[in-house]
Amino acid sequence: MKMKVVKQLTILVISFSVLFISCSTVPLTGRSQLSLIPDSEMLAMSFQQYDQFLDESEISNDREAVEMVQRVGRNIQHAVEKFMREKKLLDRLEGYNWEFNLIESDQVNAWAMPGGKVVVYTGILPVAQDDTGLAVVLGHEIAHAIAEHGNERMSQELLRQAGAVSLMVAMNSKPAQTKALWLGIYGAGTQLGIMLPYGRTHESEADHLGLIFMAMAGYDPHAAPEFWQRMSVNREGEAPPEFLSTHPSDETRMNDLNSWIPEAMQYYKKQ
Repeated sequence: MKMKVVKQLTILVISFSVLFISCSTVPLTGRSQLSLIPDSEMLAMSFQQYDQFLDESEISNDREAVEMVQRVGRNIQHAVEKFMREKKLLDRLEGYNWEFNLIESDQVNAWAMPGGKVVVYTGILPVAQDDTGLAVVLGHEIAHAIAEHGNERMSQELLRQAGAVSLMVAMNSKPAQTKALWLGIYGAGTQLGIMLPYGRTHESEADHLGLIFMAMAGYDPHAAPEFWQRMSVNREGEAPPEFLSTHPSDETRMNDLNSWIPEAMQYYKKQ
């Protein structure tokens, strides 16, 4: 019994030590976040899962739509690189290998994994309508990756499930469960829209950062509230009250976006 208590205390001490030493800061907001997984592991897992996803999916051959995704994606990429350079955080993009693919699917969805691995589903294009609307989507999704929200969520879940273990250890011991957790966090394959993987804080940070990125890329940030309004109309059924949801209510999101637009306009230079 005594040995069991000692073991539990040891695990607790190690866990708290990890919490103190394994933190990073979200660009722009300055929020501290738990970050247990080395970038090398996150990138390796990202590249592996992204390639496997592409192998199992139907890549669009709609040349015009593909070119739009590539064009807007590259513009957002360059804006992100400029932003990180100005913030003296360019080293956080080390190992990135940007890729933008359009997948044939009715899902109203898009997502971005670490390392610049981005997917857009054809189902979201009618809601985006044009390059600027798509810039809202890509700015938001890439912001999740830049803010390392996936690492934060994976770290929290791995710590909850198995203590301070690495992603690779978890993959070797429970590969199916870890893969499912990974895909769930990044929204790959989900049919519930691009808001699924993250909670309120992450969504708000992605909205804020995404607004800056699209403005720096030359897209008018005033289009962001309009896009999310279209998303709310497009969504089936009624949204739950905000206190029952992990995501901002439509009203809160619109208010926040409108409050950030003056800041974003300082970065905006029309293409």
